[in-house]
Amino acid sequence: MVYEDDHSPEPGELARLYESVGWTAYTDDLDALSRAVANSTFVVTARVDGQLVGLARAISDDVSVVYVQDVLVDPTSQRQGVGRQLLERCLDRFSHVRQRVLLTDDEPHQHRLYRSVGLHDVAELRNPALHAFVDIDGADLDSGTPPPG
Repeated sequence: MVYEDDHSPEPGELARLYESVGWTAYTDDLDALSRAVANSTFVVTARVDGQLVGLARAISDDVSVVYVQDVLVDPTSQRQGVGRQLLERCLDRFSHVRQRVLLTDDEPHQHRLYRSVGLHDVAELRNPALHAFVDIDGADLDSGTPPPG
C-alpha cells in the first residue's frame, strides 16, 4: 500500500473509487467531483500497484476548523486498516486545529473507526454540549419544525 499526500487523482480514478462504494451522487457530475477534490485543502490517497483504492480529503482554514469531507476505501481493500490510515493522516495534518469535524452515515462500522481515532458523536457530548446543523440538497431533513420566515 502506497499513501500519497496532496495528490489529486484523475477523474476516471475518482469515478471508479466513488462508484465502488456506491457514492454515485458524486459521480453524476464527474467534473464537479474532480473540482471538489482538487480544491480541497488536503487530499491523501492509497494505492495498490498504482491503482487508487482509497481517498480522504479535508477542507480547512488551517487555524480553527477542519472538516473531513470524504473517507472512502474500495471494498476489495476494506478491513485492512486503509481507512484508518487515511483518516489519521488527515487528522495528523491538522493536529494544531481546534475543531475537527466529520459528518457520516448511520453505519456502526464507520462509527467505530471514527471513535477509534478520537472523534466523538456530538449527540453524546455533554461538556460542552453541541449541536450540528445541516442543509443537504436532496435529503429528507423534515424535523417537524417549519423553516423560519
